[in-house]
Amino acid sequence: MAPDSLTRTAAPNVYDAEPIPEAARAEIERLLTSGDLFRYTAPEGAPVALLEQEFAALLGSRYALAVSSCSAALFLSLKALDLPKGARVLIPAFTFAAVPSAVVHADCIPVLAEVGPNFRVDMADFAARLDDNIACVLISHMRGHTSDMDRIMELCDARNIPVIEDAAHSLGTKWHGRNIGTIGKIGCFSFQSYKLVNAGEGGILITDDPEIAAKCVIMSGAYEQNWKKHPGLQNSYMHWQNRLPLYNMRMQNLSAAVIRPQLPLVWDRVNAGRTNHDHVAERLNTSAWFDVPPPLAPEDRAPDSLQFNLVGHWTDAEARAFQDAAKKRGIAVQIFGLSEDNARAFWNWQFLGEIPDMPQTRAMLMRACDLRLPARLKRHELDFIADALLAAVGQVKTARPDAA
Repeated sequence: MAPDSLTRTAAPNVYDAEPIPEAARAEIERLLTSGDLFRYTAPEGAPVALLEQEFAALLGSRYALAVSSCSAALFLSLKALDLPKGARVLIPAFTFAAVPSAVVHADCIPVLAEVGPNFRVDMADFAARLDDNIACVLISHMRGHTSDMDRIMELCDARNIPVIEDAAHSLGTKWHGRNIGTIGKIGCFSFQSYKLVNAGEGGILITDDPEIAAKCVIMSGAYEQNWKKHPGLQNSYMHWQNRLPLYNMRMQNLSAAVIRPQLPLVWDRVNAGRTNHDHVAERLNTSAWFDVPPPLAPEDRAPDSLQFNLVGHWTDAEARAFQDAAKKRGIAVQIFGLSEDNARAFWNWQFLGEIPDMPQTRAMLMRACDLRLPARLKRHELDFIADALLAAVGQVKTARPDAA
């Protein structure tokens, strides 16, 4: 067997999603036997309704609504704010294409803000773009990196601009000890396979605002007084019944049955993910060619992946050679800006029409590396990954950056 084959055989599998607990199987079997998959079939106690109660309690929020995806949660959040058609929504230029897509779907216009080499919003650029023409801020904690929420909320509160948190990658992250997703008016989370809690697909939104909660419930598809199966807010539901369109973005019971047994595991997964991330980050930062940005001071992050920058002078050819060298050692590294049709590269969002020039974000994306790093990995697997990346950069770059 060739040496490369041996290396690939030994490489850890970072692509499998978090495992589904055995406790989910009995409930799934019960649901399949009964055929009771629709959240509103049961008079009370449906798995989706129980999930909403448990998730709200987990994060300390008053209301939760489980829906078909985080994109659906973002869309419903924007619609619940009663933004006028054509309203301008400020978002980071480094995010997944689903975020500007949700803005467009809500008949609004995405406005991009620069993102710096630490993968967080550039606050000077953000403040300059936050003028009276901005109706809402949708802040993505992209790949679990929290921007300066103190400053963001200060600036937005001063103008009475609502903030939606896209926390798809940030379940379990805390800011000054407060759960991410509870700082803005609405927080949106994902249960897609590569997230901390894995249901294949699914999302949930949380809020403390009763009118927003009621509107989202109605618009998600609580038709013909199915809102009566949601606790509280009965007067608000009656007010909005038949006044809002139905978008039918409900979660079904099988998804909730998969998610609920994972909620008690969240904090263990958070701790394991942080430990794994910090171990690999410390090793990568021993190379003068790599930089893993640290968290901001108020941030306790909950990473399930790792991002690092190629620093010093790199040509595109050298960056690709590094990717190839890592791949031959069994580790696939994505460089956002060098991956064809990458949905996180803003210049590929052609549905926006004219693409704005975002030079700082573009420069970051051209050298920003992305690596899956699930919480389930063991120390020897983490060291395999770090060894492979350090060997790959050593193969491509033989001199230090200051000597290159």
